[in-house]
Amino acid sequence: MLKRKIEYDLLKWKDTANHNPLIIRGIRQCGKTYIIRHFAQKHYKSVVYMNFMLQPDRMNAFTGTKDVDVILMNLSTMMPEAKFISNDTCLIFDEIQDCPDARTALKSFKEDGRFDVIATGSLLGVKGYGEKHKKENDKTLGKNSIPVGYEQIIDMYPLDFEEFLWANGIGDNVIGKLRECFKKEEPVPEGIHQTFMQLLYRYVVVGGLPAVVNRFIETKHIGQVAEVLKSIISEYEDDMVKYADDKDKPHIRECFESVPHQLAKENKKFQYSFVKKGGRVSQYEGSLQWLEDAGVVRRCYNTSITELPLSGNVKDDCFKVYTTDIGLLMAMLDPGTRTEVLQGNLLGYKGAIFENLMADFLCKKGCKLYYFHKDSGLELDFLVNYKGECVPLEVKAKSGKAKSLSTVLSHKEHYHVSNAMKFGNYNIGREGPLLTLPLYMGFFLDFEDDDIILDDLPIDEINEMV
Repeated sequence: MLKRKIEYDLLKWKDTANHNPLIIRGIRQCGKTYIIRHFAQKHYKSVVYMNFMLQPDRMNAFTGTKDVDVILMNLSTMMPEAKFISNDTCLIFDEIQDCPDARTALKSFKEDGRFDVIATGSLLGVKGYGEKHKKENDKTLGKNSIPVGYEQIIDMYPLDFEEFLWANGIGDNVIGKLRECFKKEEPVPEGIHQTFMQLLYRYVVVGGLPAVVNRFIETKHIGQVAEVLKSIISEYEDDMVKYADDKDKPHIRECFESVPHQLAKENKKFQYSFVKKGGRVSQYEGSLQWLEDAGVVRRCYNTSITELPLSGNVKDDCFKVYTTDIGLLMAMLDPGTRTEVLQGNLLGYKGAIFENLMADFLCKKGCKLYYFHKDSGLELDFLVNYKGECVPLEVKAKSGKAKSLSTVLSHKEHYHVSNAMKFGNYNIGREGPLLTLPLYMGFFLDFEDDDIILDDLPIDEINEMV
């Protein structure tokens, strides 16, 4: 079994008093169903599982009612083996996007309070998905609504690099040693450094989709890895045809397949005219949004300035597009590319691959993606809010100077950048404000939430003064 970080999130959710029903949202084949069933079987006496995509008859239990007792009675009729034990039962609603009535009923389960509910959704919020079900249900029950305030959503991703290391038998003590080197800015012992560079190259060619990782761990056969990835991408392409709006269906696949070509350009800005000659925003904008909503790709927005907040300085019509999992990009490249990556023989396109690798690291930490580009040609690969500063990240597939980074750091009065990081085939080192890091250390970047508890203000004293 693959060890996944989301298990900690699930346990934290379960241990939180008066918790809401939980929805795990994520790209298809990222391991949602497996990890949730494993967690539920470990922590509850009874688990009641249903998959609305594979068992559409289960939707009937929710039709025309939001009453928990009626729903349970209906489910008991369909599933005689099901046991509903108060305060020790977990109901799993897999592919809940196929049953809007079930999602509406989450509010009722929350108010009832006797049972925990975990749902999964691969295409939640994707434009065009479930429109047929929605129209049918609207006639039966009236408008379905998302139970705002009565559900908690956690995004799940394919394995990140650290989880990939666990799958390959790397212990926490080794990762802890690397983390210590990262924090102290001390070089990694050369033997460990070279091994981790090889592990990183393996992650690049395999990616983090669980079925692909499992096949790699079992066989170490790159050809078999490629076959599993090819099958998964075929499933994604089937979704594009089945569930998108009719006007977008002809264009989604074209948009998806253009990603490797877009990244091959010197200026990697996504151009609709590059998807197809003469292509326009009006043709492809909905298609690209569909792919992003499905979790397959992520836009990386250009910013007008290198200052925080990054989201407040974006140029909405200027962006690059990366796959959210590096394995998906590799699967779209020519046969033999994986071998070239493992042997370090790629030339120009290697830069695009390792940029997408950094996007993979950041996406799987839940980060939005930003970069900085000026018409003069100055470009910074990524910008992040790191420890309260706008910090550029430069990704180099081979050793060399980062001219744009040097320009920005030498003109602090204009760019307001005090520190930067350069990732490549290096060990750890620092030159003034520039920290040089091995590519594999991208997953050590931690981005803190606003975890601040404010002190009480002297409200009573103020009231007494007036």
